[in-house]
Amino acid sequence: MPTPVIEKDATDERGTLLAFIDGQRDGIRNAVFGLTEEQAASRPSASELSLSGLLKHAVDAEAGWIARAKRKEPEVIDEAAMARWRDSFRLTGDETVAGVLARWEEVAAETERFVRSVANLEETFELPPVPWMPESRTVSIRWMLLHLVEELARHAGHADVIRESLDGKNEYELAQEVAAQG
Repeated sequence: MPTPVIEKDATDERGTLLAFIDGQRDGIRNAVFGLTEEQAASRPSASELSLSGLLKHAVDAEAGWIARAKRKEPEVIDEAAMARWRDSFRLTGDETVAGVLARWEEVAAETERFVRSVANLEETFELPPVPWMPESRTVSIRWMLLHLVEELARHAGHADVIRESLDGKNEYELAQEVAAQG
C-alpha cells in the first residue's frame, strides 16, 4: 500500500500527479528500508527481480522519461541503449542502495522542477520508434506523468512481494518504521 497522497501537496492537477508519483516512489523506497546490500540484491522469488534492481530501474525509468520530455525528440535505441536498459535492473560497479536512493532524490527534484515549469500538460514529445511504445509515437506531458504513476505502481507491487518474501514485512509496517525513523 503506498503512502496516502492526501498527506502530500495535491492541491492542483500537477501537484496531484506529482503526489501520486511520490506515493509510489515511497512504496519502492520503503521496500529497501533496513536491508543490507546483500538482502536488497537477493532474488527470493521465481522472478529475476531484486529490490535493489527494481530501485535502480525505477530511478532510471523516471529520469529517462523526463529526459525524453525535455528533449522533445526521440532518442536512438541501439545496442548500447539496450545494454543500459538491461543493466538498469541490477546494481553494477560500485553502485549501492544508498547511492541510488540519493540519486532518486535528485531525479525526483528534477521531475518536480520540470513538471512545474511546463506551460501546459498537453505539450507533446516524440517517442522512440520501438515496439513497446505507444503507436502514436507522440505523447503529452500529462500522459507521461500518468505513465510514471503506472510504472512506479507496478514496480512498487513487485517490491512488496519481494520484501514480504525476504522477511515478511509489508508496506504498512515499513511505512511506519520509516516514519518512526524520521
